[in-house]
Amino acid sequence: MAFSTSLSGVNAAQSDLDVISNNIANSSTTGFKTGRAEFGDVYAQSLLGTTTPTPGQGVKVIGITQQFSQGDLEFTDNALDVAINGDGFFQVKDQGVVEYTRAGAFKIDKDGYISTVSGARVQGFQVDATTGAVTGNIGDIQTQTALLDPKATTTATLTGNLDAGASEPATGTFSATDPTSYNFTTSLAVFDSKGNSHTLDLYFVKTSTANQWNVLSYLDGVTTTGGATTPAISALPFSTAGAYDSTGNKGTVSLTQSVTGAVDLTIALDITGFTQYGTDFAVTTSAQNGYSAGQLSSIEVSDTGLVSARYSNGISASMGQFALADFQNPNGLQPVGSTNWVETYKSGMPVLNKAGNANLGLIQGFALEQSNVQITQELVDLIVAQRNFQANAQVVQAEDAITQTIINMR
Repeated sequence: MAFSTSLSGVNAAQSDLDVISNNIANSSTTGFKTGRAEFGDVYAQSLLGTTTPTPGQGVKVIGITQQFSQGDLEFTDNALDVAINGDGFFQVKDQGVVEYTRAGAFKIDKDGYISTVSGARVQGFQVDATTGAVTGNIGDIQTQTALLDPKATTTATLTGNLDAGASEPATGTFSATDPTSYNFTTSLAVFDSKGNSHTLDLYFVKTSTANQWNVLSYLDGVTTTGGATTPAISALPFSTAGAYDSTGNKGTVSLTQSVTGAVDLTIALDITGFTQYGTDFAVTTSAQNGYSAGQLSSIEVSDTGLVSARYSNGISASMGQFALADFQNPNGLQPVGSTNWVETYKSGMPVLNKAGNANLGLIQGFALEQSNVQITQELVDLIVAQRNFQANAQVVQAEDAITQTIINMR
């Protein structure tokens, strides 16, 4: 029996060596989790059990467990290199097969999908095409590789101050080309339905009535309302304290102008944020909601896994949000290669959430999680496994010598 007992020890030591060698081989593999061989002793027992001590029959491998401790983070120059700092797994899908990984070395494939190096598409919470808000639906994360469609300006908002000490212009009849016929002017770029840029000019004219101004608007040098001297906003009122007077709601107006080869521009202008204080004229903020067509220039990933695309026209749009999976028993996951795992009965079903929620880790952009293999510990374990192998092999030799002695008895 000593032969079979020692042979089980040799096999167990060999399995230990196999696990250690696999750990060492993957010490530089992104997202790899070290394994550990677990052993149990073997005893023979009848159906009725036994009341007398019996020698054991060796050892067996009862499992190889994975250690899901956090690996060190290595920072990179790739925006789609992402690491999970804490618990959780990325969910990826390849031709319908769902797998899980900690290796976040992602790329954009030829169709614009965020995928792994092996081509599996990374799964995430989808974005509503109308509102741009992240929904609860899970699917492939696709970036906009084609030109981003332009958007015509529909709203424009300006805030600032009109000098309360200003006098009426010297020239009574307004002319955009005559600086003596208005007090102040400012402009901003707006866009038509094809993404072409146009200049919206606003002219502020102090009236003879205290605390009132006229505002005239021109698009590319052409008045947007009535005749050339008709104010877009007539008698813009301010209180005696200098704040905008909302009486009559005269701080907003709809400006309309035809554009050759494009849809007519209609812009809701809001200048209710202007004040009239005794200081120089200044525009504090200027904003409008249109933009030209844009090409994808960069990808950004937030610490909650929100993937945003930035375009050459300055627009940033959400593409999706990485879905992180959590398992009741991560050690029950089955490794399938390429640093991926699949769900099993022992692992339990995955629970998907966003990074930072439900005790899940946060996402670190421009970084990769390294293997959690500790080389020093593995080398020590290697010495122990080698010693166990040699000791069990020595038992085989001893049993062989005893057997030979018995055979040679006369």
